[in-house]
Amino acid sequence: MPMTENHGALPVDPLALPYSQMAEATLADNHPMHCDLCGGSDFAPISYQDRHGNPLSTVLCQGCGLVSHQPVPNEEEVAEYYANAYRRDYHGESTPSNRRIMRAWKNGERICSRLAPRLPPGSSLFEVGAGIGCTVKNFELAGFAASGIEPNRDFNRFTREELKAEVENRNLYDLGASPSYDTILLIHVIEHFSSPTRALTHLHGLIKEGGQLYIECPNLIGPFATYERMFHFAHIYNFTPQTLIALARKCGFELVHQFGDDSDPDIEMLFRKVANGTLQLDANHADQVAARVRQYNTVTYHLRPHYLGKRLRKVGGYALEAATANQFVAELLQRFRN
Repeated sequence: MPMTENHGALPVDPLALPYSQMAEATLADNHPMHCDLCGGSDFAPISYQDRHGNPLSTVLCQGCGLVSHQPVPNEEEVAEYYANAYRRDYHGESTPSNRRIMRAWKNGERICSRLAPRLPPGSSLFEVGAGIGCTVKNFELAGFAASGIEPNRDFNRFTREELKAEVENRNLYDLGASPSYDTILLIHVIEHFSSPTRALTHLHGLIKEGGQLYIECPNLIGPFATYERMFHFAHIYNFTPQTLIALARKCGFELVHQFGDDSDPDIEMLFRKVANGTLQLDANHADQVAARVRQYNTVTYHLRPHYLGKRLRKVGGYALEAATANQFVAELLQRFRN
């Protein structure tokens, strides 16, 4: 999936460079050059490499503050990549390891315990980009009519045959836009779409009147990484809480609840479907994003008061996973073999 342009060595400050240095190559690649959120075409370069030091052009929309690849891959490129290569490129495996299954199961438990009290008992729930299927299975066990889709083929055999979760190997746009679900989940998926606007507009047609949409994604202005490790080729878009809310409003969803705050490393928001979308933008947000992206260097990031404690807990968690994952998964799957 061609997502990168090689523009040479990373400048000292890419925010100071004119967008014109990138424009000719992007136009020649025949990819659209407009912002998916506001439709603007005034971009500022923000980075020329990904977290591994590989070439990756990332730009900031001056009109609304949305950050994205430039060029953005088209729908066909994205569909092909996620169907065939994503798990092996991103996770290095075509069959989920026991550690990955345990992590996914515990994450599904977290999401289910958070959302179940806010949803009508027994209502229909659908996850787009369901991965292994652990979140879908948790909601099923909690009494919901839970199902989902996952475009990648690698994990799907495990999902169906071992976990016995109702997750089909399909693309979002294979689904006809009829209101079928009370709640839809997008867990670290929205940043992967070629057009988040198209995706949320399509989801709006799949959700029943008054139904809800839950989204989790990385928070660009939260301290989740140093600048040098911030951008990844699989994350086509990089959202802030403000740009995610603006996108949702544009596509016909109003914010019900934000879990955590704007400084958290992940954005976690629950929205409700409304009849009409409205685009509301903050003219100053692009400047705020530019400042926040470069807030930490390697030293100041690692010297944050909460970093060391959090890192120690994470390393301890890895050790615990290594010691317990095999037994955890064996006991988990035994529940579904009868």
